[in-house]
Amino acid sequence: MEQKLATQYEARANILKAMGHPTRLFIIEEINRAERCVNELTEMVGADVSTVSKHLSVLKNAGLVIDEKRGTSIYYRLCCPCVLDFISCIETVLKTNAEKQMDIVQCCGIPVAPRTRADSNK
Repeated sequence: MEQKLATQYEARANILKAMGHPTRLFIIEEINRAERCVNELTEMVGADVSTVSKHLSVLKNAGLVIDEKRGTSIYYRLCCPCVLDFISCIETVLKTNAEKQMDIVQCCGIPVAPRTRADSNK
């Protein structure tokens, strides 16, 4: 692979790595809904300020979020909302995979317990 192409793939991989943590995916979705400061996100995530700040730093270094200082608080917002299209694509892949697994289960004649409302909240 030529160097220019390798550099391009490395840059893409770095963005995917930044997104590759459940807390960071949560943060991406939350700051898409509304700008958030670290304290708000800390409460929402249920982690300490240091941990949330590190997650935000990873997202910022990848170019996914931008920040703005207002008084003593720093507010974060999504830099490129199109990243949510990628997350939507992931959801489609998950749904497709689940449907394929259900087809296999049904072909094998394995009984499937009906889902209850409590099951869907897990």
